[in-house]
Amino acid sequence: MQFLSPTKGFLTLDEVIGDICEFVGNDPNNQYKVIIGSDSQNRYEKGVTVFVTAIIAHRVGKGARYYIYRKTSREIRSLKQRMFTEASYSLLLSQEMSQRIPQICGDHLEIHLDIGEKGATKSLIKDLVGWVTASGYIAKFKPNSFGASKVADRYTRSWG
Repeated sequence: MQFLSPTKGFLTLDEVIGDICEFVGNDPNNQYKVIIGSDSQNRYEKGVTVFVTAIIAHRVGKGARYYIYRKTSREIRSLKQRMFTEASYSLLLSQEMSQRIPQICGDHLEIHLDIGEKGATKSLIKDLVGWVTASGYIAKFKPNSFGASKVADRYTRSWG
């Protein structure tokens, strides 16, 4: 599993975790959030769906670092299936991060969902938010889900 860091290039998950620990260790008295969000986009001409999951280490009020993981699959035309797949990728990575660096993730890990009260995904809010919160994480959706709707979204459009 390779992640892209805009400042450090390609990193393994172990290297991402090390970088987050170093980031927190450089200023341990600040408040931190770990945010994980996914987005997807169909590439009809190639017959695939591109999924991007972002890990964001946010030093509240003082910046952040982020890391991007990209995966393609066969094309998924069902919006509901794509949204649930995005959420599942975020949940799987959240579980891994919570197990490996619980002292940083703690009870403050947020999963940002690419759904909102406006548009075609509004009917999915209850189910997806319920799934994330039942899994023990904080769920955010548009307009408060920048991890998915801004960071991950940028890389579904621009990478490859």
